Amino acid sequence: MALSIRRQCRLLGIARSGVYWPPRPANDNDLALMRRLDELFTALPVLGSRRMSAMLKAEGLRVNRKRVQRLMRKMGIAALGPRPNTTRPGHKIYPYLLRSMTIDRPNQVWAADITYRAPRPIWGAYDWNAKEKGGRIQQ
Repeated sequence: MALSIRRQCRLLGIARSGVYWPPRPANDNDLALMRRLDELFTALPVLGSRRMSAMLKAEGLRVNRKRVQRLMRKMGIAALGPRPNTTRPGHKIYPYLLRSMTIDRPNQVWAADITYRAPRPIWGAYDWNAKEKGGRIQQ
């Protein structure tokens, strides 16, 4: 029993558009540029697509930043940058006071929220229990 292409794609979970046209092979210019990108990235792994394309332009290669981005993505390389420093010692840890409470009636627990939207901040207080049933908001 032969399966249609539509059915085969549905079973494999792939798009039909990728079945009809094979991907184009990389041209020689892309391969040479990818080799040079690999050399630069190996020497300086902190370079992103902007600085990488600037260095290539300084070498005399006419290359667009988006092309460098595409090739870097294709090669699986990304700049190594600083990560968020979220584990600073000495910051105060606040306990979660509602952990042991059962919230079962209105006016038992309230929460406050401040949202800034130009031209002025908006503040509100929410009834924790009534919010699930339609919400009571006081401003």
